[in-house]
Amino acid sequence: MNETVLAAEELNPLVPHLSELILSAAFFLLLVFLITKFVAPRFEQAFAERTAAIEGGIEAAESKQAEADAKLAELEQQLSEARHEAARIREEAREQGAAIVAEMREQAQAEAGRIVEHGKAQIDAERQQAVTQLRAEVGALATGLAGRIVGESLDDEARQSRIVDRFLSEIEAGESAGQGGVR
Repeated sequence: MNETVLAAEELNPLVPHLSELILSAAFFLLLVFLITKFVAPRFEQAFAERTAAIEGGIEAAESKQAEADAKLAELEQQLSEARHEAARIREEAREQGAAIVAEMREQAQAEAGRIVEHGKAQIDAERQQAVTQLRAEVGALATGLAGRIVGESLDDEARQSRIVDRFLSEIEAGESAGQGGVR
């Protein structure tokens, strides 16, 4: 029975053989050595590269953000300057417009004054011409009337002129006296 117990002990599938344990340990150590020698450094290198890329990306993003902030500040300053310049130009245009309106108003008033003076001069000239024509006509009528009343011809120019002047001065004196009494 000893033999059967010994044979049964050796054949136990749950207990590994010593040679299998030694070979498994050797392969495990060889596998650990290969992983630490070749695989782990590559993982470390990949992690380092990825970390460097991420940090580089963060630094690049921060520098781009700083550039964008600086550019934004510059653009805001330019916009502010442009607004101030536009306000200044609008104010200058308003002032120039007011000056032009004032100048045009002065020119219009001067032109209106010139037209009024020209009109007055023309009216005076026409009035003087009308007075001269009226005197001539009144003189001719007065001479004809006086000739009929007197019964003789008053064709003498000098006498006719004196009679007309005296008649007109009497009419003017009568009008002056009438206007003086009204005032």
